[in-house]
Amino acid sequence: MPGLIGKKIGMTSIFASNGDVIPVTIVQAGPCVVTGIRTTEKNGYEALQLGYGSIKDKHLNKPLKGYFEKNEIEPKKILKEFRGFDVNGFKIGDVIDCSIFNEGELIKVRAKSKGKGFQGVVKRHGFGGIGMTTHGQSDRVRAPGSIGGSSFPSRVFKGQRMAGRMGFVNVTIRNLKIVRIEKEKNLIFIKGAIPGANNTIVELVKN
Repeated sequence: MPGLIGKKIGMTSIFASNGDVIPVTIVQAGPCVVTGIRTTEKNGYEALQLGYGSIKDKHLNKPLKGYFEKNEIEPKKILKEFRGFDVNGFKIGDVIDCSIFNEGELIKVRAKSKGKGFQGVVKRHGFGGIGMTTHGQSDRVRAPGSIGGSSFPSRVFKGQRMAGRMGFVNVTIRNLKIVRIEKEKNLIFIKGAIPGANNTIVELVKN
């Protein structure tokens, strides 16, 4: 579906016309530059490759640097493809901004969640912990408990919920409502929370 690349700015609250307080996440959506066009004849599908954010030439590899120079495009830091655009209406170098969205529209947001590092089972999976400190178990309160049988199955099942790295995974949230759009500043106010920390790169996609 058509979409846009943006950056999460942060959260705040705004007032609706009836006085209700609405928690919103502010996203700087675009402007994005069309850096590539995928067609059915050449690629087997239709899509637009959009670029967002600037990057210095010294941080590019040679193929990308040559591609940008060939198409006379300013180097972009983030490149992502979006299907659903009418590719016949675009050419390389065109700029797409937040005007493709409308207030009140429902969209889905994709981003990487916050990384929490190595966490135990209580924080990672919501275990309750043993909770008993009798008989000297003062250091077992947040332990996972048994992770498998001895005689059978004599191993730990795959997928057993245990301690490990938490967060920093791709998360998609659907049906988020656009409350306000400020086209002059390319800002979109989305009701509720979205994945990631501030300055995280996000994808805004039409439902």
